[in-house]
Amino acid sequence: MSKVVPCMWFNGDAEEAAKFYVSLVPNSAITHVQRNVSDGPSGKEGSVLVVEFTVAGQPLVALNGGMKMEYTHAISLMIHCDDQAQVDSVWNAFLADGGKEEQCGWLRDRWGVAWQVVPKVMFEFLSSPDKAAAARAVQAMMKMVKLDVDVLRRAFEGKSAA
Repeated sequence: MSKVVPCMWFNGDAEEAAKFYVSLVPNSAITHVQRNVSDGPSGKEGSVLVVEFTVAGQPLVALNGGMKMEYTHAISLMIHCDDQAQVDSVWNAFLADGGKEEQCGWLRDRWGVAWQVVPKVMFEFLSSPDKAAAARAVQAMMKMVKLDVDVLRRAFEGKSAA
């Protein structure tokens, strides 16, 4: 069966990026490093061309494409976190490594890749048959930078922030 595997473009530091990404969450690993077989736009013979890796079991590819390319918000990678501790850990790792906070659980890593760091419970709130509760959770999320599970839960339950 065919798979869709996102390929991320880098300018010489694909392996460094992949090593960082696999350090973020369990069930992540570098699975293969392909080196250039000759000199070319992506680097000298023997330098890293492609890194295959998984983040939380999701296959990804990092490619040293030979020039700088800019990422946009048109595509992002989402990490579903088990709890607030994991949200905090992943979020802080991105920021400590040169990332920049955005809003609603989004940030950019030091390579400019857009990531969403989202607690799994947010999807429970969004899919609730109680549309008013789901809307309250969304409204609370829209005011946040890093997502806060307790604040989201209180909003979902209709309780004050205090």
